[in-house]
Amino acid sequence: MQHAKPLPSLFAQRYHGWKATTHADNAAWYRRLANEGQRPKAMVIACCDSRVHVTSIFGADSGEFFIHRNIANLVPPYEPDGAQHGTSAAIEFAVTALKVPHLMIVGHSKCGGVQGCLDMCSGKAPALEETSSFVGRWMDLLRPGYERVKDTVPEDQQAPALEKEAVLVSLENLMTFPFVREAVEARTLSLHGLWTEIGEGDLEYYDSIERRFLPV
Repeated sequence: MQHAKPLPSLFAQRYHGWKATTHADNAAWYRRLANEGQRPKAMVIACCDSRVHVTSIFGADSGEFFIHRNIANLVPPYEPDGAQHGTSAAIEFAVTALKVPHLMIVGHSKCGGVQGCLDMCSGKAPALEETSSFVGRWMDLLRPGYERVKDTVPEDQQAPALEKEAVLVSLENLMTFPFVREAVEARTLSLHGLWTEIGEGDLEYYDSIERRFLPV
């Protein structure tokens, strides 16, 4: 592959620093992870956004979280159509093979993907409407959330409201997967909807009884 280049010196230097310090200080733990396999305490579906650092938020060590990231932390509905579904494959592996006891959807403030969906659905981003837009077609998953906020939430508050709808839409879609529903009903798996405010570091969870997000 002629287009592949050597690792930039910045990242190479950081790697060598990690290998000489963090890895060296915890060598036995890393070898144990390698030899015994992973037993994550939870699966986390988070946004690709570089500002969202879920392991830091929860103080997680290597091996604790099975993490899948995509634009706007969305889960598509169950579609066994023989096509390639990265997010669905990750969920299947986590639930049926790793048997994680918890599955967390983590949304966040100032989400560019959610803002793109808001702009697209309100007619302000025609480029995202094109069938060739991967982002646009992915954000179609959030249209049900947009329909819930467009006439009920003031325009200047629709973006944060839609960020939380992204979490709820994903939770709803998770329950369309037979193996997820079976695990939830058997009480071997619990689902959690979270939203974090990047600037302040606040974390909220969805309370299904009160039907709103509350501070953790």
